[in-house]
Amino acid sequence: MLRYTLKRLLSLFISLAIASFVIFAVIEIAPGDPASFMLGINAQPETLAALRSELGLDLSKTQRYIDWITGMLRGDFGTSYTYRTPVADMVGQRLWVSLPLALYALTLSTLIAFPAGIYAAARRGKAGDIGVMGATQLGVAIPNFWFAMMLVLLFAIKLRWFSAGGFVGWEKGLLAGLHSLTLPAIALALPQAAILARVMRSSLLDVLGEDFMRTARAKGLTARQALWRHGLRNAMIPVLTIIGLQFSFLLAGAIIIEQVFYLPGLGRLIFQSISARDLIVVESVTMLLVFAVIFVNFTVDLAYAVVDPRLRART
Repeated sequence: MLRYTLKRLLSLFISLAIASFVIFAVIEIAPGDPASFMLGINAQPETLAALRSELGLDLSKTQRYIDWITGMLRGDFGTSYTYRTPVADMVGQRLWVSLPLALYALTLSTLIAFPAGIYAAARRGKAGDIGVMGATQLGVAIPNFWFAMMLVLLFAIKLRWFSAGGFVGWEKGLLAGLHSLTLPAIALALPQAAILARVMRSSLLDVLGEDFMRTARAKGLTARQALWRHGLRNAMIPVLTIIGLQFSFLLAGAIIIEQVFYLPGLGRLIFQSISARDLIVVESVTMLLVFAVIFVNFTVDLAYAVVDPRLRART
């Protein structure tokens, strides 16, 4: 297990190094100068040069890349061009919205998908299976931003059970904070639950046809006992893959939902920073999200080895 973990750690570091170079290169070649954007088209050359020097934009791209990487390794993500505050502070404030939202949505997705997928697999070809598959097909087809607006119209405007947007803050209490995130979490969770339920059903059906499942039945286990004791664990590897990918998506890809519900999260911060050409914020937040995605995949790889020890033997 130690050798397996070390190999995955090496892969993680290599992926982060490549990602940092790609992020910096792509953002730096994007058109537009932050200093010119901040001062306007009528700015004097002397003023523009002074601001570029203050922001460090007069340095070579190689030096700026090195400064950015070494700063992040020290926990210093730089200072925002627009807000003139440390990026780390801005990320810390927004992360306390995006991370709970992603975890909340992933929890809802898992709680919905697991029973639905198991139920459909246990009743293959019957009315229950057809009903679940039809519902999941609908869930996959519906855009989450449209579904989010429908939730606002029904539960915020018509029934007035939730606010239409905004976040009250965790200082108001855990329940108040979760209440603010409920509609966005549902909007994110249901489409992901539809995908996860289909994967769970498909994986279970593949396992149910294996020889060891027939052996378990021949030894006297009922279909339900064989499913829960042997089938579920062996079907978890593709399911864990999807859960890892979904968490990464929910954390890094909720920009549209955060815009719909006016949530002060990381997605909205990236959107605002791109509009303001605040390059250091875009680079640092994107790198943080990439790290989260790669780290989640690393964790899923370790979970694979726990669920299926045969993977450790191959390293």
